[in-house]
Amino acid sequence: MILSPDDPIAALATPLASSALAVIRVSGPGCLQLLGKLAKGARPPAEQRRNRVSRFTICDGDEEVDEVMLAVYRAPRSYTGQDSAEITCHGSIPVIQRLLSLLTRIGFRPAGPGEFTQRAFLNGRMDLTRAEAVNEIVRARTDRARALALQRLSGAIESRIGAAREGLVELRAGLEAAIDYPEDVHDGDILDRGILDRVIALLQGLTSTYRQGRVYQEGVAVAIAGATNSGKSSLFNAMLRQDRAIVSETHGTTRDWIEGTVNLEGIPVRLFDTAGLRETRDPLEAEGIRRTQQVLAGSDLVVYLVDSTRGLDAADENLLARPVGTVVIRAWNKVDLPEARPAPPGFIAISATTGVGLPDLEAAVALSALGGAPLDSGEPLIDSVRQRDLISRALAALGRLREGRERGVAADLLAVDLADAMQALGEITGEVTTAEILDRMFASFCVGK
Repeated sequence: MILSPDDPIAALATPLASSALAVIRVSGPGCLQLLGKLAKGARPPAEQRRNRVSRFTICDGDEEVDEVMLAVYRAPRSYTGQDSAEITCHGSIPVIQRLLSLLTRIGFRPAGPGEFTQRAFLNGRMDLTRAEAVNEIVRARTDRARALALQRLSGAIESRIGAAREGLVELRAGLEAAIDYPEDVHDGDILDRGILDRVIALLQGLTSTYRQGRVYQEGVAVAIAGATNSGKSSLFNAMLRQDRAIVSETHGTTRDWIEGTVNLEGIPVRLFDTAGLRETRDPLEAEGIRRTQQVLAGSDLVVYLVDSTRGLDAADENLLARPVGTVVIRAWNKVDLPEARPAPPGFIAISATTGVGLPDLEAAVALSALGGAPLDSGEPLIDSVRQRDLISRALAALGRLREGRERGVAADLLAVDLADAMQALGEITGEVTTAEILDRMFASFCVGK
């Protein structure tokens, strides 16, 4: 639980590892006065009337600990909306630990996860959609994920939720007039159907982006499967752009799955090379095949590889016909060899050794991961489960509202569903919130952010 939002707090904002520099953040009323207890040979931070950067030596009594740069940010023009500072020190682990210990000793409390951003929200520096975007930028694993999170940080989601709420405010005005002055309002004027439909369409458009947003942020698991010696390890190495898996023409070389991470068109992909699928009496190879089946069952996508020089056999056709619960992309490998047969319909012709067809295969994996609908419109995506669930709740309430309007339900009963929808949208941006919601949301943030 986050304690008082007015406590002076401190936290390391960079990794606790040896580096050239490290940054320690502090915030809260009185934090600059506390820092003055450690400064030597410099103007006390509390006496600096404007945001500025200064250089001074931090001392523990008469002992000099480190020479640092101090960036002062005055309230309310700071990240948290409070007086704040960033101490840039040398990135030695003993230096970092000593400074954090000193800060605790003079009155700072260690910050909780996301407490700086939580204070920014509480002090009106950002809404909850932007606060979540801060965490998403920190966690982004590809440049595409970073760009999408930055778009949300700029207020793209907030503006759309705001537009939806404005529409609902107009509807509420009509309902309140019908409740207060029923004799002056015609039934057809109680609820503007055009406004209601526009709000529903806007919110449905946002929820439809959730899958793509989640894929860009969280990534997908892709398993490469096929018969022995179909070229799975070669394809694994080719997609990773590094020599990770052992490649051999000996059947059954891969006995267990191995994993690597690759960026495919902005999507973080966990790629698995698996043991070849075939009947065997070798207990070690059989165990590898059993583990392969587990990997296939847990993957989002499967790339099934067939050796084009051998063609489809009964085992391949049986495996491809068997439902595996995931999307299967069919690849026709070794097309560079003279004895290669033409690719059947539905297969992507590739050569794992020469790279022929590899861009087409990777594009197909990315397209399938996004549900067959790549994002080209520049519209913002949501990737927050919290936002998705609240928008779904608002849509359910608006669906009941529209149905009630068609059935001629009384205005005061319609107002209940409208209030539920407005409550849900208010929780998305933080206009309506509780301490429990905030604690749960910011618990996923890193300390120092």
